[in-house]
Amino acid sequence: MNLLAFDTSTETLSIGVSRSQAGQERVWHHSGAGGAQASATLIPQALALLGQAGLALRELDAVVFGCGPGSFTGLRTACSVAQGLAYGAGVPVLPVDTLLAVAEEARHVGGATDLLALLDARMDEVYSADYRFSDGRWRQGGDFRLTPPQDIRVTPGQVLAGNAFAAYGARLPAGVRQIEALPTASALLRLAPGLLAEGQAVAPGLALPRYIRDKVAKTTQERADERLAAALRPTE
Repeated sequence: MNLLAFDTSTETLSIGVSRSQAGQERVWHHSGAGGAQASATLIPQALALLGQAGLALRELDAVVFGCGPGSFTGLRTACSVAQGLAYGAGVPVLPVDTLLAVAEEARHVGGATDLLALLDARMDEVYSADYRFSDGRWRQGGDFRLTPPQDIRVTPGQVLAGNAFAAYGARLPAGVRQIEALPTASALLRLAPGLLAEGQAVAPGLALPRYIRDKVAKTTQERADERLAAALRPTE
């Protein structure tokens, strides 16, 4: 399939292009700094990869992006770029959950098929979801969660996969195999054909980020209010 995929949900910008030609598939990748820099570099790097692949936007089967959970700014950037590129080219958009992409990357690099995918959510919390791979596809168990790292629980045989180990390793379950994994564009490209076959592509205007923590501004203000209240509280 001809696909453009990218993820800006973490501190790493990941972009990939796949092209099917003469029965063979070739893939081009770019990885760089994410965060605030992603908004400035995503479009130029994506267009550069398409140029290397000899593909025009209108030749794509879909624009694929990591829709979340993850960095609020990163998710908005990825969604808006996916919408803009796809709308102008007249192609659909495929939003893919970032934790599913983490699971797929962990399967690819570490052979994991039963795992708990984790992403650092900052503010001393992690995003997580359970996944099991069987019969050629991933199945999610339960909903997405946002919890302190010490509240993470695994079932027997599960692997932990994600990017939360450096920040919270000592507070995560001990004695469990850990696989460092990000929601890479290559994982998105591997997932996309199956998801497209299931009809999960949408029109550009219907693509949305997946926010799990959807009141971060209020939470920040609440914390500021709490600090102010504590400072003004009479001391004994």
